[in-house]
Amino acid sequence: MQGKSLGELAEYVGGRVCGNADVLIRSASTLGRAEAGDISFLTNRKYDKQLRTTKASAVIVGKETPSASVPLLIAEDPYYAFMQIMVLLHGHRKHKKVGISSRSSISDSAKVGAECHIYDFATIADDARIGDGCIVYPGVYIGQGVQLGNDSIIYPNVTIYDGCKIGNRVIINANSAIGEDGFGYATHKGLHHKIPQIGTVIIEDDVEIGACCGIERGTLGDTVIGQGSKLGDLIAIGHGTKIGAHSLLVAQVGVAGSTTLGHHCIIGGQVGIVGHINIGNNVTIAAKAGVINNIPDGKVVLGAPAIEANQGRRAYGMIQYLPEMRQSIRDLENRIEAFGSPAAPDIEAAAEQ
Repeated sequence: MQGKSLGELAEYVGGRVCGNADVLIRSASTLGRAEAGDISFLTNRKYDKQLRTTKASAVIVGKETPSASVPLLIAEDPYYAFMQIMVLLHGHRKHKKVGISSRSSISDSAKVGAECHIYDFATIADDARIGDGCIVYPGVYIGQGVQLGNDSIIYPNVTIYDGCKIGNRVIINANSAIGEDGFGYATHKGLHHKIPQIGTVIIEDDVEIGACCGIERGTLGDTVIGQGSKLGDLIAIGHGTKIGAHSLLVAQVGVAGSTTLGHHCIIGGQVGIVGHINIGNNVTIAAKAGVINNIPDGKVVLGAPAIEANQGRRAYGMIQYLPEMRQSIRDLENRIEAFGSPAAPDIEAAAEQ
């Protein structure tokens, strides 16, 4: 791989070099695993000590660090600069240009844009519209009337049900299902009767959906994934839910139906969110939390049930002491009971004397 000098990289990301600007960088790695020719980054100060021991040829940091044993690239946002350098050095995944495979199945009424690549055994149903520059991998099913924007990538075995609308530059990873029926049933005399789900799913521009996700269509309205949001693997989004722009949902999150999340929310792994609540903008929910109430803008919550983070840390920090506290309470109860026994009048008399 042809490398770049540290000085060239600094110019590319709008940073500056502290040390030898001529050092050659060919790849990127973590501080602990880096070798000569690698560049790494430091964003968490608890790893400061590794600046003295890393074998990296350079490290991206936010400010000069006297303890560093290697040249530094000083950047305003080290992690963003690292991303830019990763793209420059390695690029994103390349997709084989296959054109329209003869072993794909494309309806006569479907329309496929220019420069698309439709792989073997992909199926595109009636009246679907595929934008320019899309990649559709083997085993994909794109249902009737689906609209797929430009430059989108649909990985193997994805199913996009009828009528869904997918924006530009959307990535949907393998085995995800978009627009399946919502979990809606009317229970009458012990039987569960399926409710038709007549809404759809709208995925806006620049969204990425992880592998094995399920995005349910709305019962009456639409389920919406906002622009620029990123969903990890094994995520379930209930019918009629609205996810705001530029939110991050980590793997195994479950959001029940008709819930609204604001923009720039961060939802940790394995969080469960009940239906019919509103979560504000810029909310952070810690991993494994259980959310059962509305959350205002800007809050950080944790725990099950989820509560404000500072309160939660104190409350959940006491759990380890509960057995001792229980025993102390029992001891106090025993002492109080003894104080109130038949011998108590003698004690009172003694006190009066």
